[in-house]
Amino acid sequence: MEKPVTTTERIKQLEDALRESQAVALAGQFAAATMHEVNGPLEAISNLNYLVRANSDDGEQVRNFSGLIEEQLYILTAISRQTLSFYHSQETVEPVRIAPLAEAALRIHHKKIAAKQIRLLKKLPDGLIVECNPGAMLQVFSNLIANSVDALAPQGILQIRVRCADGEAHILFADNGHGIPAAIQLRMFEPFFSTKKEGGTGLGLAITKAIVELHGGRIRSRTSTRVGRSGTAFRVSLPLRPASATTVQIDFAQARVGI
Repeated sequence: MEKPVTTTERIKQLEDALRESQAVALAGQFAAATMHEVNGPLEAISNLNYLVRANSDDGEQVRNFSGLIEEQLYILTAISRQTLSFYHSQETVEPVRIAPLAEAALRIHHKKIAAKQIRLLKKLPDGLIVECNPGAMLQVFSNLIANSVDALAPQGILQIRVRCADGEAHILFADNGHGIPAAIQLRMFEPFFSTKKEGGTGLGLAITKAIVELHGGRIRSRTSTRVGRSGTAFRVSLPLRPASATTVQIDFAQARVGI
């Protein structure tokens, strides 16, 4: 006779199913953002290839155009490596640079950020490294950015800052949105608790907290609903990886890939 499923076990099953569903949805969003990045270099290569054919009798011009094509191919290669690095199995933990991870999370939401004309304030030093599952931590960053974007009015401000202290990386996501009322603050990390009327599973912050804690980190929040001084900030703290460690090779600066 099978042992009956307890309420706790059932809730855990639902959490796991919705966590997987959210991860799949994030992968789709990231794929769409990546294709947007890919289209630019592909169009440039197509135009440059036309110019190579049109100027085939001019060796110097052909060499110049070939060099420009090579630059665009480098960008495509960087995008490809970055995309593959974020979606390893959930068990994969490796040294990852925080700055490119945050930039990738921002690109997932670039359409909403642009539509609301949100002002981005970023301080993302390149040398800070944590050991994590890239896809899972991308999900954490994306969830926190999504919450801020939803809370912000047009032309609001979103800040993402990273600093290190006491062997930890502290990643701050702050906005000047409407803030979170006191009654909701007490429950916002509870599974299935949501104030969104449509499309909210109530798992975003619960999953975020679970992922951070599985990586040996912690997440804290502060918020205000005062008129003129409203806003919310989440700080994710993760153990730092020594800078000498081998890191995932995602070079956004050289590849000139922006949001």
